[in-house]
Amino acid sequence: MVRFTVPAKWEQFLKRLADDHDINLNAVISELCDWAFSDSEDKKQFESWLDDAYPPKGEGEDEASSADEEIAEEEEAEEEEAEEEPEEEENYNEDIAGKFKRR
Repeated sequence: MVRFTVPAKWEQFLKRLADDHDINLNAVISELCDWAFSDSEDKKQFESWLDDAYPPKGEGEDEASSADEEIAEEEEAEEEEAEEEPEEEENYNEDIAGKFKRR
């Protein structure tokens, strides 16, 4: 038997249902699961939601490392642009200086 805890806000509600119907809490939870997941489309929808809300083992870590890699690449690109800008300014200044010397 698997044991788990139910959040307090639901525990009271589910216990009240069990008491009202003179059945135990496990029966209420079992019936709730049967009702919620009796349709295969409902199961797929729940699994999809769960995957988005709580990525499966390893996928969340992969997404985090991918995001870190993207950030590092963006920072590297920004640094390269910053290094290129002074060179472009020097070329511009040289062009302007050359134009004024010719006149």
